[in-house]
Order: sequence, then structure tokens, then C-alpha cells
Amino acid sequence: MAKDLPPYFNIDAEAALADLDAPSTTQGFARIAEACARGRTDLASRGMDAEGRKALRLFSTWEITRYLIPVAQAHFRRVLKANPDLPQGRSETEGGAKWFTLDEVLRLRAHFAAEGSRAKEYKPFRPEGLPAKLVAVANFKGGVGKTSTAAHLAMSAALDGYRVLVIDLDSQGSMTSIFGGKVEDEWQTAFPLIARHYGEHLREENRARVARGEAPQPLDEMLDTAIDMSAAELIQPTHWPNIDLIGAQLNLYWAEFQIPVWRMAARGWKLWDALTDRLEADGVLDDYDVVFIDTPPALGYLTINGLAAADILLVPLGASFLEFDSTGRFFDMLHSTFSSIEEGENMAARALGREELRFEWDAVRAVITRYDGAQQGEMAALIQAYLGRTLSPHRQDFTALIGQAGEQVSGIYEADYRDFNRETYARGRETFDATYAAFKRLLIGTWRRDLAEGTV
Repeated sequence: MAKDLPPYFNIDAEAALADLDAPSTTQGFARIAEACARGRTDLASRGMDAEGRKALRLFSTWEITRYLIPVAQAHFRRVLKANPDLPQGRSETEGGAKWFTLDEVLRLRAHFAAEGSRAKEYKPFRPEGLPAKLVAVANFKGGVGKTSTAAHLAMSAALDGYRVLVIDLDSQGSMTSIFGGKVEDEWQTAFPLIARHYGEHLREENRARVARGEAPQPLDEMLDTAIDMSAAELIQPTHWPNIDLIGAQLNLYWAEFQIPVWRMAARGWKLWDALTDRLEADGVLDDYDVVFIDTPPALGYLTINGLAAADILLVPLGASFLEFDSTGRFFDMLHSTFSSIEEGENMAARALGREELRFEWDAVRAVITRYDGAQQGEMAALIQAYLGRTLSPHRQDFTALIGQAGEQVSGIYEADYRDFNRETYARGRETFDATYAAFKRLLIGTWRRDLAEGTV
């Protein structure tokens, strides 16, 4: 009879005591952190080359003609044969399939765009003269697939031919790890851009102070350093030829304490404009097509900067009551935060007869991630009914391929289909292809609206 009891009955106190370690101290956290750091280094090294850098896999003729360049394999081979100056790929066995680097694929795509049928889309829609679109992926509940969604969208856009910049604002640095970034301290993160924005504001204030006969506020050593830094010094290449990165690491979290100190010292500093203004001033928005911003799972000052900079806001959530509830509270906090900023700024603007501040996003979409249709169909339908067009009708399914890619500290598009088989690979990437298609429709629509409104 006793063996039918639940396992929490009849636990022996002496045996439980014997299982305990000595009481932990603060130093215990350091030992655990060190063990995690060793494991992280070991796991992150998977897929790295002999020099300790991540390397992007090759792409086969089958994959190129199915997913990247819309031509038949036979025609693809004929074009290569007729143009020996084009990349010819390499075979791993005599007479085997040809494999190409992504750099080579991009060159081939440019050739087909210049010489191929005008009825086919070889290059993605990108109006000349318009700046890059900034896309923030945010939610203050962790575990909703925020970073993986941002990373896979960045990879999808790169495979599609866009020039992509990824900005990691999360001090956990998960996005930085995915793209193999090396970040020593906060001076290699987005922090110097925000510090420079504040330093430049302080300089302007000091000019006004001196003009009024008042003593200027000194710029400390940190601001003196930041004021000479530009985004170009922070951007690092990745193992993807058309994805660059501004990375993050633990020290970036210090910004959450420093920014309010600056704000208290200079109430006129528009901290929410810091990231936008610096990216624009440094020409970053002219150098890329799409900028993805991965935000921390909290509505702090870094997240406010990322959200204020964004043209498109994507909010991942799972199809569960708790995640729906949390996401609703996230939108409520967004409303409270940004309306409070608007109200505070516009009181002064109205008094001075200046243009009022109004935050605006081209598009806001919630996206259901890690979706299990067999278990979550009813809940997803309910969420769709409540959110309407705000919720993307596409659900990002969880597949075995997603789990395996996560174990390798990589993305779906970095997985070699030979590690599975073509059919498994094709099924596994379908959900991310569909997620990207829904996003690309938003992206193209916003650019097209800009053209219609005469933004250029």
C-alpha cells in the first residue's frame, strides 16, 4: 500500500539532512557563475573554426535553388557553366553536389538580378533613398522566444539579401553568443552611444550656462571618452557576411543605474532619443536595410531606448493564459510609460508653442511562438479573437529541429540539412520561413507607405 503513496510522503529527516551541502555564502554564487562560464565557453565553441571563431556552413545547389534564388537547378547549372567568372562552388566528392558560401550566393543573386528574368524576385524590395527600418523584439516575460525570434528573423533577412545589423541590448548577451560576438566590457556595447548623447546634451547646456554667466557642469572622464566614440567603433562583423553586430555583456546592465542619474542631473535630456539619434548621426541607417534590436525582458531604460528607436515592434508570446496575461500587462506598461513621457514633454511644448512629442510605430504585432497546435489551438484562437489584427495569424511552431539547433548554440538556418535529412529540414524551417514572410510583408508595407507619403 505504501508504494502507492505520492513521493512527498514519509521523507526521512535524517536522510534529507545528509543530502544537504554546507550553507551557501556570497562566494558560492561566484563558484556557480564560474562553472556556468566554463560550460558556456565550451558550448559556444561548438561550430567554431580552429581560430575560435564561428563559421557559417555552406549551401548546396538544391538549397540555393529551393530557398534563395528562384531558378530551376538545371538552369542554375547552365548559367554557371556559361559564366566561368561566377562562383562555381566546390564538391566534397567526385561528381557530388556543389556547395557555396553565402558570400558566393549573394554574388550569384546579384548576377541573376542583373541578367535574369524581370518577372522573378532575385533581390528583396528595398526603396532607394529611405533609411533602414529598425525592428525591436520585446516582452518583459522571459522564455517567450524573444531572442530566438529576433535572431532567426535577422538570419532570414540576410539569406533574403538584406544588409542586417543586430543590436543586443540585453545584458545576458544571448544574441551576442548566437552570432559569435566578443564583448569585453560595456565600452563595446551600445552604452557609449547613450553616454555620448548625454555628453553632447551636457555640452549644449554648458554653452547656455556660460552665456548666462553661470558655471558649466564638468564632463567626467567617462563622458569625455564616450563623446569621441561612434557606432562604427562598436559594430563588429559576424560569421554571416551581411550581418553585423553591436553586442552586449553583463556590464551593460550598469546603464540601468547610470541613465537615471544623468536624467536627474539634466531634466531636459531626452534619453529616449539617444539610440535613434546616434544611429542616425553616425550614418548607420544608411549602411543597412534592417536593424534588429533585442531588448531585455524588462521595461527599463535600455528597453525604452530600443522601443523608441523602433519602426516596427514585435512582441513574442506563448499560447498560454499566463503569457497572454503578462503580455497584456506589458502593453499596459508601454502605454503608461510612453504616454507619461509625452505628457511631460508636451506640457512644456504647449507653453513654448513648440511641436508636441508623439511616439509612433509603423506596425505593432504580437507573434505566438513555441506553438503546439494539438495542445494550444483553442487558446491561440481565443488570443486571436481578443487581439485581432495585432496578433499575427501565423503561429511559430515548435519542432524537433528547433530544439536541436538550440543545443548547438545556433539558428535553424545555420543547421546543415545533412545532419537530419532534406524532408525533416524542410519541415523544420517551414515555421520560420512563414514567420519571416509575415514580417517581410510588414517591412515592405511600411516602406511602400513611406514612398506613398513622400518620405523620400
